[in-house]
Amino acid sequence: MTDWPILTTVTFLPLVGAFLIMWIRDDNPSGRRNIRSVALFTTVFTFVVSLLIWTGFDKADPGFQFVEEASWLSDGITYRMGVDGISMLFVILTTFLMPFCILASWESIEKRVKAYMIAFLILETLMIGVFCALDIVLFYVFFEGGLIPMFIIIGVWGGKRRVYASFKFFLYTLLGSVLMLLAIMAMYWQSGTTDITKLLTHEFPGNMQIWLWLAFFASFAVKMPMWPVHTWLPDAHVEAPTAGSVILAGILLKMGGYGFLRFSLPMFPDASIYFAPFVFTLSVIAIIATSLIALMQEDMKKLIAYSSVAHMGYVTMGIFAMNQEGVQGAIFQMLSHGLVSSALFLCVGVIYDRMHTREIDAYGGLVNIMPKYAVAFMVFTMANVGLPGTSGFVGEFLTLVGAFKANTWVAFFATFGVILSAAYALWLYRRVIFGALTKESLKGLLDLSTREKAILYPLVLLVIFFGVYPAPILDATAASVEALVNQMTVAAESAASAAPAAAAAPAH
Repeated sequence: MTDWPILTTVTFLPLVGAFLIMWIRDDNPSGRRNIRSVALFTTVFTFVVSLLIWTGFDKADPGFQFVEEASWLSDGITYRMGVDGISMLFVILTTFLMPFCILASWESIEKRVKAYMIAFLILETLMIGVFCALDIVLFYVFFEGGLIPMFIIIGVWGGKRRVYASFKFFLYTLLGSVLMLLAIMAMYWQSGTTDITKLLTHEFPGNMQIWLWLAFFASFAVKMPMWPVHTWLPDAHVEAPTAGSVILAGILLKMGGYGFLRFSLPMFPDASIYFAPFVFTLSVIAIIATSLIALMQEDMKKLIAYSSVAHMGYVTMGIFAMNQEGVQGAIFQMLSHGLVSSALFLCVGVIYDRMHTREIDAYGGLVNIMPKYAVAFMVFTMANVGLPGTSGFVGEFLTLVGAFKANTWVAFFATFGVILSAAYALWLYRRVIFGALTKESLKGLLDLSTREKAILYPLVLLVIFFGVYPAPILDATAASVEALVNQMTVAAESAASAAPAAAAAPAH
């Protein structure tokens, strides 16, 4: 594996599948079946290859591993790939979720199947590239490139307001990223390199850090999304097809948190410390406000979308706590949310395929005719609440511990989000699953099919497994997170020692 470019292989394997699909006709049922099969095989094979990263990864090494490098655009910009403890698990999460997206689209997508599968495979390549890129220009290409296939997926295969939702998603995220591009250019002019490993050790001037941090924040805050730039997310989720919602919640939202960990904290440590109270404030508002908004929703997808914004508030709170518990909790929360939120959207997709409505009032009493579905939905609901024994508990608990060590008031107010999440999640579950089966339209529904069991059961097992035994994730991230926290601690100490010296200096 030392000579095999495994990261390039994993990144671009989906493009091979997309190329093969281009040569298959989709004007007949057998052709569409072949297209789906090729897409599924490609995503499964990509996931299997990505597991080799896990098997060969040295958990004790905080640096980048499996590094690949080749000349690209010029002497200063190279094609450079690598993963560390922070990015490796996001690569595996991406490749793991993609086969479920293909299976979830197996019957629901009937028109333009070829274009749909090609769009998803291209999107997979771009998402994996975001987490592997070690050149900041290459990162930006992957980061922004992912907008295009997702824009198409929402705009072509979405709901009634798909065009409005797709343009809102595209414009919001693009506007923030334009500022990041300007910051990347400034960083290159100041440091003379686009190599992320060199930029991580480059000391940018204090005043410059402020502006660079704000530029990157504009992009990552929209991507997460943080309050108040979150308004594109509910529309995008509601109008996107089920698999599109899975990718939005499972992967695309995590790129913002990953960006904070990869760029904002280590490259602009002084600015990150300076803006931490600001981020804490936005995080607490997001946790409480969007949870209250979720309580008022009548559309299942919109409720889960607002829930995602609230859970991302825990992530930003943990990241900017800048201690071991907070940062590891934030990473765990992102990975757990990638499983849980994706599973919830898949559960909505199961009954939407049967009833073609997401209105909560249209359901009730499903436990009487869909008991297997009710059990799976219950596990994911409990994980979304943060029940001990599920993966949702570990991430929330660690972020709250980290926040408590950084600022007790932030942790105090953020804890209300746990109560509110229980309120809206259990309210949704009760109205959809429990009660008497009185609606005639529901009485003929069938329980989970074999395909749907293959989608939901593995997610149930993983949510419970990582809730009971979180060590594989925590051990894999520990060394890289410790190195990042140590760097932030040094920056905080130097800033604290510089403040009295500046105050004691004579005025001129």
